[in-house]
Amino acid sequence: MLPMRETFLATTERIVDADPDVAVVLADISAAQLAGAARRHPDRVINVGIREQLLVSTGAGLALAGLRPIVHTFPPFLVERAFEQIKLDFSHQEVGGVLVSWGASYDMPAAGRTHQSPGDVALIDSLPGWTVHVPGHPAEAERLLLESIPGDGRVYLRLSAQENASPHLGVGFTRLRQGARGVVVAVGPVLDRVLRATAGLDVTVLYASTIRPFDGAGLRSAALAAAADVVLVEPYLAGTSAHWAAEALSGVPHRLRSLGVRRDAEVRTYGGIGDHDLAHGLDAGSLGLSIREFLGE
Repeated sequence: MLPMRETFLATTERIVDADPDVAVVLADISAAQLAGAARRHPDRVINVGIREQLLVSTGAGLALAGLRPIVHTFPPFLVERAFEQIKLDFSHQEVGGVLVSWGASYDMPAAGRTHQSPGDVALIDSLPGWTVHVPGHPAEAERLLLESIPGDGRVYLRLSAQENASPHLGVGFTRLRQGARGVVVAVGPVLDRVLRATAGLDVTVLYASTIRPFDGAGLRSAALAAAADVVLVEPYLAGTSAHWAAEALSGVPHRLRSLGVRRDAEVRTYGGIGDHDLAHGLDAGSLGLSIREFLGE
């Protein structure tokens, strides 16, 4: 199967060809790949250039006109730079659309800090009513995109260059392992590393490619069936889902450990994705040490 970004672009082209109510808005990123669709549908595949605030506002305007917009660029430009437009033009006006980013927290380390966005999900999470998908495999990305087109909901689809070996297409938390010593939650593309990190441990492993809405019932059920020691492993800012987990476990005595992109310091390096995984403790070895220490292994 194609990598996640290419899968998204091919699926988007099919959607635009098939559905006259769908529009795509770009800010130069991926414009070359969708050039054929733009020639066929010049009124519905729009490249605004490197104007990210306009990118989001144009998408919201198309939604107000009755179209279903797919709005796409890298996450620091889509979510961080244009956050005011997301807040006002989509959320405040109560219109829907599908915001799609590619690049995740640090998928383009050679581009430097300008192309890193570990805080994107936390920003979207500050607005009510958004669905957040963090697929870990191209097949998940394709399905989640297709499911996001009908209706008028507000959706953030976060694509990454990091992928798991196999898709898991369940809804909410999918229980991949059952154990008694605790619960480890893996979100999106960190799953394979979490499975390696927990090999040999008597823990339940839950997986989610959709993290908002948060499957509180699924987490609570897993915690009640095991020791209520919960580790959240997310491929963005550590602790982004901690308040949701705490709410789900309200009234259940528990311990919670949040792992993800570190908050205490900015990693000022280039290198490769693996170097950043290591720096943030998100490689399999570091995850294993953190999880074992937390569980007292």
